[in-house]
Order: sequence, then structure tokens, then C-alpha cells
Amino acid sequence: MYNNILVESNDQISRITINRPDQLNALNKETIAELHNALKEANGDPSIGVIILTGSGEKSFVAGADIKEFAHFSIAEGGQLAANGQQTLFSYIENLSTPVIAAVNGFALGGGLELAMCSHIRVASSNARMGLPEVSLGVIPGYGGTQRLAHLVGRGKANEMVFTAGMINADDALQWGLVNYVVEQSDLIAKAEEIAGKILKNSPMAISAAIRSINANYEDGVNGFDVEIEEFGKCFGTADFKEGTTAFLEKRKANFR
Repeated sequence: MYNNILVESNDQISRITINRPDQLNALNKETIAELHNALKEANGDPSIGVIILTGSGEKSFVAGADIKEFAHFSIAEGGQLAANGQQTLFSYIENLSTPVIAAVNGFALGGGLELAMCSHIRVASSNARMGLPEVSLGVIPGYGGTQRLAHLVGRGKANEMVFTAGMINADDALQWGLVNYVVEQSDLIAKAEEIAGKILKNSPMAISAAIRSINANYEDGVNGFDVEIEEFGKCFGTADFKEGTTAFLEKRKANFR
């Protein structure tokens, strides 16, 4: 079905693996389109509650964009490349109603780090190396990297990482808040699945509302508190709210569907 990714679904989890190991899982146009389609399908499947995104092999999550695809682009083509990429994949992931966990195995550089950052939760292997090296190529991050990195680690650290084009290790990424956890590579998927398991115990409707509310805080011209109030109110009209509150009062575990 796909040329560049693998999709496996089990126990309400869809695992999507970027599978271009010979290119260190670099993102080309076809891979971005395939990821969009797989994510859209998983997000629309009522049996899927969490998506795990990772890369094949032990060396690389995603080592960046496929430079040979755009090395000859004009100004207009470069702008369109960034706009299309953000709409098709990066902003798309951030705004999915299904939570996405990035399991970062090895290198996450350029578009690879941008892919991890637009995911809702990040787990890294101890050998992970992360960076935005675009300025060494005479360009800047174009898939949301300048914005999301500053949100996650603060302006000063973001400036340092972007300006120096350097890589940081997994422990530094954890210290700076760029990732949620660091584990040995052999434990990476298990850790992601452990987090997924905790998420799956809760209301999918409420989690979707929480994603929208949290994201609203980072949207220009949007009052996140107002969005939270609206989403909070909407929850009262859902079957999940009825089940959750009834289960609490009956002193039993909720059975969300």
C-alpha cells in the first residue's frame, strides 16, 4: 500500500514507521504524502486511540528532508514547499484529535526534529541526537521548527540550536524539555506503548478537546481560556462524560468506547 512507510495496528494503537533506512528515513515529497494519508486513516478509525510515530532501524528517526528534491528551487517554490509541508503533515499532526507519540530512535535532524516536535508527546532513545542544521545549508527550518522549538525550550536555547546548527544529545533534550522521556533503544517502543496504554484508559472525546484547548494557547489572536471554557462545556453533552461521572459515582472503572 505504501512505498516509504509501514503501518501496524494492534490494541487500539497504530504504529507508523518511516521506512527509508538507506536514506536514514529522510522525508521526501512522497513520504510526506504517505504519512498524511496513514495519519488521516488512523485518526478516522474509531478503534484507534493513540498513534506512535517512529523510524526504521537503529540509526535514525528522520535525518531531515531530502535535499536533492529542492536544491534547485526558486523563492516561490521554496515558500510553497514549506506551506505545503506544514499543511499536509506538521500542522496536521499537531491538530489531530488522536494523540501522536513520537518514538525518536537515533538522529532527528531538520524535518525529523520538526516531525517530533509537532507530535503531542516525545520519547527518545539514549542514542538520539537532535538538531536543526538548516542554516548550514543557507536556509532556515521551514516546517515549523523556529516556532515549536522556541515554545518547547525557550527562545534562548532555540536561538542557540538554530544559529549554531549543532546537535544535542538525548539527556540535554530531556533537561531542556524537548522530550518527555529518555530510555534505552531496546525499550523505546515499549515506553511509547506504556504511555499509550495510560492514555487509552481515558475519554477519547475529552482528550481531543484537551488537544484543541492546549493548542489554542499557541494560536495568534485566539484566547486559549475561552477555547477551554467552550470545550469544557461541550464535554457535558457527550456519552463519555455520562459514563465517566457515572463510573466514578458507582466506584467502578469507566468503560469508554
